[in-house]
Amino acid sequence: MTATAGPDPAADHRTRPRRRGAVLHTAILEAVLAELGEVGYAQLSVERVAERAGASKASLYRRWPGKTELVMDAVYHALPDMQAPPDTGTLRGDLLAMFRIVARQLAGAAGQGLRGLLSDALRDEGRAMQIRDYARGSSQRLVEELVRRAGERGELDAAATTPRQMEAGHAMLRYHFLVNGTIPDATIVEIVDEVVLPLLRPRSAGEDDLRELG
Repeated sequence: MTATAGPDPAADHRTRPRRRGAVLHTAILEAVLAELGEVGYAQLSVERVAERAGASKASLYRRWPGKTELVMDAVYHALPDMQAPPDTGTLRGDLLAMFRIVARQLAGAAGQGLRGLLSDALRDEGRAMQIRDYARGSSQRLVEELVRRAGERGELDAAATTPRQMEAGHAMLRYHFLVNGTIPDATIVEIVDEVVLPLLRPRSAGEDDLRELG
């Protein structure tokens, strides 16, 4: 009589070598992203993440108080800050290149996680502030670098730009992403040409007068 095969031991995380420290941390974050890609933010559970990462639920709760913090960490892990924004030689080209990178990053599993976090943030002011602070800090630094370069090229007066002007493009991208999901390239071009460039390079009164006369 042939013995019935039992469960594959390789499928049980308890039989695997125990991972620790940074290796375990990365495995958990990668498991979160994989789960986001398969089931989305709403259906993601700590139990499934732990099973997928080959970890115990206790090890997850020691690091993250709950699902929101876990997903936020995974999103930040998957959407690393650009060390330096693209340099195409023009402000318009730089803005388009930077926003296209952002759109590609948001198109994957991390984007699903971010949409879920942003939706939750609408009901939690503390969480909303935490996400806004992270997003603004990253985007502000990148646009400041683009503005500095454009000032050196003589495309604009860098000293005259304001934080609100520099935040406008990323804010519109985030709003479109939250409401509509994927950001089409045509939308990126419209945001740059119709909003960001006019804000950063406003026409002077003399230019407006000439435009009206023309």
